[in-house]
Amino acid sequence: MSEHRSDEVDHLKRSIDWKQGMAIALGVPLLILPSLGYLPMWTSAAAILIWGLSVIQGFMQNAAYAEMATTFPKASGLPGFAQHIFRTENFTGKYDKGKLIGGFSAWSYWFAWNPVLAIFAILIGGYLHGLFPILAETFTEYQLSLLSGLVIFTLLSVVNWFGLKDGAILGYILGALSLIPLIILTVAPFATGHVDLANITGNWLPADWSWDMNHVLILLGIFAIAQWSACGWETAAIYGPEYKNPSKDVPKALLAVGLICFLSYVLVQTAVIGVLGVDGAVAEPLSPLIPVAQAIFGESGSVLTIIMLIIAMVLIIQTAFLGSSRAMHSMATEGNLPKFFGKTNRHGTPFIALLVTAAFNMVLISVGSMAAILAAAAIGYTFANGISLFAYVKAKKHPSFANLERPFKAPKGWQHVAMLFGLFNLPLCLVGVIYLNSLEIGWGSTWVGFIVLSLYIPIWFYSQHESSKHQKAAARAAANARVVDLDASPDSELVPDPIR
Repeated sequence: MSEHRSDEVDHLKRSIDWKQGMAIALGVPLLILPSLGYLPMWTSAAAILIWGLSVIQGFMQNAAYAEMATTFPKASGLPGFAQHIFRTENFTGKYDKGKLIGGFSAWSYWFAWNPVLAIFAILIGGYLHGLFPILAETFTEYQLSLLSGLVIFTLLSVVNWFGLKDGAILGYILGALSLIPLIILTVAPFATGHVDLANITGNWLPADWSWDMNHVLILLGIFAIAQWSACGWETAAIYGPEYKNPSKDVPKALLAVGLICFLSYVLVQTAVIGVLGVDGAVAEPLSPLIPVAQAIFGESGSVLTIIMLIIAMVLIIQTAFLGSSRAMHSMATEGNLPKFFGKTNRHGTPFIALLVTAAFNMVLISVGSMAAILAAAAIGYTFANGISLFAYVKAKKHPSFANLERPFKAPKGWQHVAMLFGLFNLPLCLVGVIYLNSLEIGWGSTWVGFIVLSLYIPIWFYSQHESSKHQKAAARAAANARVVDLDASPDSELVPDPIR
């Protein structure tokens, strides 16, 4: 963190341990919900394998992120790592290209997490519309989505106003509740014999699948969509500056959440396809867990499950709300966004970032297409992961970082693993998701993604201009202070004044 920014932006408080960080990230397994029917549509039962591989990819990437979190404890997660590492030390010019790269990574990460709020508000609106006939008679799904977003964002803003520790307490409560329906809907189909393994073994890949360039690009796009969900548990590292003991808390939180994600992603998709078959899962692209619940528990049981899932979706909104707001705070701290976005209240909460995040997602909900929003967010996530992994490689090789203390170290030679997955993200997954989007929903989501990402350029130049003005004002104030001190001295007439 550059010194000249230290007095401009308020700092986050060290208030949580690894269990609280894990609690906040426990909503990540819910990120599978929007894609439980989408992945089988393209890859049939092989979606189970893709989820497992994607969580393993998360382990590979997050080992690097955990090391960076402990090496740079004042940098806030992926956004902070890239900004800090790519920034040119002792830069004397006006525009630092390295700083721009790091800031763009942080902006991409913010855009990747931000739409989670809108996506799950849309899902909640759809569930409410199907669950309560009286609501369906009064409101459309679109209206319920807008209303759900407004109510949930308002309530979470109030809760998070009082600091991250209280947000983590809410995470404990909602985390336990969210895991209950997932555990039930995962274990019950196996226990009751509703899972038919022939639905999996007999439909491993689509009948027309071939390993040509078309299908390879589709597969890369699927991995981009899957990693947006299955690798999202790196959020536990985002709170590095707020852990009481980052060197121990960060790795513990990541490992715990990673194991939970691996089991949940693989088994939930297995249960859905095992009960419904590939065609049944594809027929319910947004809510395949509902017919699973109906098959096992009947109508009354499915109603209870939907209510519990809605509560669980509030948790993932909370996780994204915290992650995206702290990404904005990190950018403001590093001078890559106007300092206005880094303001915190007396509880240490970046409240301006929270309000901007909520307002932005209300706009996204008005778009109405969950698939388009998710596709655009996946573009941002590939950029964020790719640049962050390249930052790790630079941190391992660059002389200025070589002697830094690393309380947690990834296995020896991990920079090569990071480079491999960095290239997997950029350019492979990026090209794949753009291609997949063009086949599925046209070019609209791709344009939305790149337009939002490109908006960062003028914002960044404005923030650099703002920073330059502040530095000049600070220099003038310091010079004037020296003049006042000299004039106030009884021997001032005997001292040459260089200012004059």
